Amino acid sequence: MTAIFAMVRKDLILYLNDKRALMLNLLMPIVLAAFFGSLFGGSGGGNTSKIEVGLVQQDSSVIGRKIGDALKADSTLKVLELSEQEAQAKVRAGKLAVAVVIPAGFGDAAGKALFRPQDKPELAMFYDPSQSTVLAMVKGLLTQHVMQGVTGEVMGGASGSKYTDQNLKDLEATQTSDRELVDLLGSLKKYQEREAAKPAAADGADAGNGAGMSVPFETRDQALSSGPKYNGYAHAFAGMSVQFILFMGIDVGISILLARRMGIWNRLLAAPITITQVLVARALSGALIAVGLVVAVFACAMLIFKVEITNYAGFAVVTVAFALMTATFGLLIAAFGKTPEAARGLATFATLILVMLGGAWVPTFVFPDWMQQLTLVVPTRWAVDGLDAMTWRGLGMDAALASAGVQLAFAALFGALAVWRFRATSNR
Repeated sequence: MTAIFAMVRKDLILYLNDKRALMLNLLMPIVLAAFFGSLFGGSGGGNTSKIEVGLVQQDSSVIGRKIGDALKADSTLKVLELSEQEAQAKVRAGKLAVAVVIPAGFGDAAGKALFRPQDKPELAMFYDPSQSTVLAMVKGLLTQHVMQGVTGEVMGGASGSKYTDQNLKDLEATQTSDRELVDLLGSLKKYQEREAAKPAAADGADAGNGAGMSVPFETRDQALSSGPKYNGYAHAFAGMSVQFILFMGIDVGISILLARRMGIWNRLLAAPITITQVLVARALSGALIAVGLVVAVFACAMLIFKVEITNYAGFAVVTVAFALMTATFGLLIAAFGKTPEAARGLATFATLILVMLGGAWVPTFVFPDWMQQLTLVVPTRWAVDGLDAMTWRGLGMDAALASAGVQLAFAALFGALAVWRFRATSNR
């Protein structure tokens, strides 16, 4: 037993003395847990991200304005007033999750439909097909605000008697046999007349507290995308391609560190070539491997899971840019890594952070607003968004060039840092 205790003690001492491994093993779960916790509500302190919604306000009636004002005042929504064309364009480009159109005449039609459900008006809702969960949340909030606006105005608002009179006339004209509804509307008419005769409340506190008979509207949902029908596999393949090809980039860097350890690197540099040529060759070979992997992965996605590439030229531009960024990322690891073991741990941690913030695991539209802005400086965000743009989103070459431009800028930065570091260490 003494020998066992001695070996256990030795292992513990070695582990605790390795400060880098200890830091990674502690820091990685803390960072990842904090990230996912923030996405799912955190500590419940009310700092969750607002849902950005487009509002097309075409109805100027009292009820229509009440609904629009209620949506703007909702603490869970961030409402942008747009024209119908602007709303469609933003949803189609993936810049807006949902847009609601309150058409002209909706308020009056909804007031009449409160007691006559066969004549319900429609609210058009445009939504990003990748965000059907957000659509359901917005529809729930919209139902709440429409019911409050309609019942509040019909039951106790200034124009409530107009809807009651209209419904009574319609029922009498059709000679309905639903006498209970006629009696109800007659009683409501008397109540409205009595309330109208009272002095107006100073603060209007009692207005809008009535309860409606049925939901007085329907929604017409329309998914908008420039590309083909939404395929959830497209984003999944984009995210996982970025993640695992970045891990391949780590292997590029680790192979250089192993070559240094075994003396192969020094023999290579003894040949009549410069260190820059050696690094460029490594970057190009790594980039070619990365391109081949992306093509193979998406070939399987197309053949088996019916993923469609809508812009092959744009897809090629995004893929090449991502491949070069991955290869130079590997060179950066080799340039600043001391040993293969230490470099692998740090590179794995850095890769997980890049993948996490890039939207490979969880789409970036569920991030808080501040995090969505932060991830614009993360190259993997542009890689994932670029692959999405060239598949199910069906965006044009401008989206591909924007994605490729940012990735190539990072590739140039990583490559320049790697060359500088290698030259500095080789001169010692």
